[in-house]
Amino acid sequence: MAYSRIESGAPITLQELYPSSPFYKEAVSLRVTGMLRGYSVETAIGVIEDGGKSLKINAQHLRDLSLRVGSIYQFIGEIHIQPNNEAILQARTGRNVDGIDMNLYRKTIELLRQFLEAEDNRNMV
Repeated sequence: MAYSRIESGAPITLQELYPSSPFYKEAVSLRVTGMLRGYSVETAIGVIEDGGKSLKINAQHLRDLSLRVGSIYQFIGEIHIQPNNEAILQARTGRNVDGIDMNLYRKTIELLRQFLEAEDNRNMV
């Protein structure tokens, strides 16, 4: 029996998601956080925004999540690059994170990467 491995979503900021970024590739698993600026119930497509950057979210598989424009959400899923080179995240999970300090969250991502890099360097010795 073949097993498909689901990757954990790499935590990134929306500012890090641009065409030449290593995260801007088909089927890369990401964890993104931002304020919901718009949502269409008919298409299940929403748009989150953080720091002047935005990302479309396909929430068709998130039946138990009530989405409210103006709230902050965190989504984990896979990036799909559209023919016009626009990215959309196919969300497999999502949660409301209202009350999160986004500046502190961005700093946490930065510190986590520094820690993991130091661990990798220690393991190479």
